[in-house]
Amino acid sequence: MRSRSSLPERSRLLAGCSSGAAGVALVSFAAVSGAASSAPGGDAQFAQGRALFTGGATPPCAICHTLKDAGATGAVGPSLDELRPDEERVATAVRGGIGAMPSFAATLSDAQIRALARYVAKASGGAP
Repeated sequence: MRSRSSLPERSRLLAGCSSGAAGVALVSFAAVSGAASSAPGGDAQFAQGRALFTGGATPPCAICHTLKDAGATGAVGPSLDELRPDEERVATAVRGGIGAMPSFAATLSDAQIRALARYVAKASGGAP
């Protein structure tokens, strides 16, 4: 069984990487650590909503919906880029479900639903 590398050992390994590989590692770390600076205006709630949309919700929203900002090309639900829903409309659909879309009220907290609604509204160009 292989043991996990210690922090100093990982730093040494990264130092030996090409600058491109080290850059990928740095970007990956920033994404995993939830760095809010990548979101518009450093909006942590927007970043949390994006993470939920792309994989944090079960099932992930990106499986069914199209949303350019998330790189999502789902074809089951409506294209959110075309629909451009506001935050309230998204929150209502996520809480109660609509059509083939299930309710996420039992699996997402109210704060998560608000973050998801904020993300979809802002990313799609809908009103806040």
